[in-house]
Amino acid sequence: MKSFFSLSLAALAAVAAAVPVEHGPGRVGPHGGPGSSKYSSSAVAASTTAAAATSSAVVAASSSVAVSSVAVSSVAVSSATAVAAVASSSSTPTVYLAGDSTMAKGGGGTGTEGWGVFLPYSLTGVKVVNDAKAGTSARSYTNESRFQDIADVVTSGDWVIIEFGHNDGGSLSTTDNLRTDCYGAGSETCTSVNGDIVQTYPTYITAAAKLMTAKGAQVIISPPTPDNPCETGTCSYTAPRFTAYANSSAAAVGSMATFIDHGQHVANAFEALGPTTVDAFYPNDHTHPSPTGSTIVAAQFVLALLCSKNPLAAHVVNTTSSITGSCV
Repeated sequence: MKSFFSLSLAALAAVAAAVPVEHGPGRVGPHGGPGSSKYSSSAVAASTTAAAATSSAVVAASSSVAVSSVAVSSVAVSSATAVAAVASSSSTPTVYLAGDSTMAKGGGGTGTEGWGVFLPYSLTGVKVVNDAKAGTSARSYTNESRFQDIADVVTSGDWVIIEFGHNDGGSLSTTDNLRTDCYGAGSETCTSVNGDIVQTYPTYITAAAKLMTAKGAQVIISPPTPDNPCETGTCSYTAPRFTAYANSSAAAVGSMATFIDHGQHVANAFEALGPTTVDAFYPNDHTHPSPTGSTIVAAQFVLALLCSKNPLAAHVVNTTSSITGSCV
């Protein structure tokens, strides 16, 4: 069941507030998130009822965008391990999300939300497992065995969406926050002040992706979402080096990996909305959007997915005409 309708940004914010959220563990750092909390079954029921009042689920792309809704058969789950038993007894494919606070449940704290929370409402016939963790980078997600945890449960026919970059920059020369990658586009290595051998972003991402494809899963690799591109009063976006890194990583993995330029799609959508509207999406800093802003970020990922022709696009309930923007 699906329907298309329009929502104002104010109405969209109200709907976003009704979506049940299970916050992930907090992380130290500028893009860290809140502490852990778990919603109750009664809260989920209440939130599901509220969402049903707006045709079951919501994805928005702008104040004037047409929004698609679908019954909540795609359920966001916080842990790959928690659903392993269910996945093993079901033929329904699973989409695993690996990323930082801009994707994770709870976003960057009060008043913000990760875009991965809203992705399930654009997909049908799949389960969505949001394993994004606030404060992580390609390096720390690797070293904390989070990629391995996903690889342990992923199966042929699943997808893994990988998006990092907000916490991967910085210097290793004086301190080591355990997140900063070695600078470089290839197989360079660095030695941190702690004596650790640190790999580059492409090395971490490529290795992680190959863990998944070895199990028969397809991988979608995306650069980070943009920091507020309109915070100076005019909208401007320059792709970070992680965009090229993500692209080269997907190419290195081969035909089982797809590059999606999520950052450019979001930047284009925000530029179309203008500084006044976009500034309101960032209540705390220039990195973590509000629920309303993150619904647009999620919608732009869906648009990029449709443009990419990745097989996951067959599970999308939106159409390109229902989301503001064009393919890049």
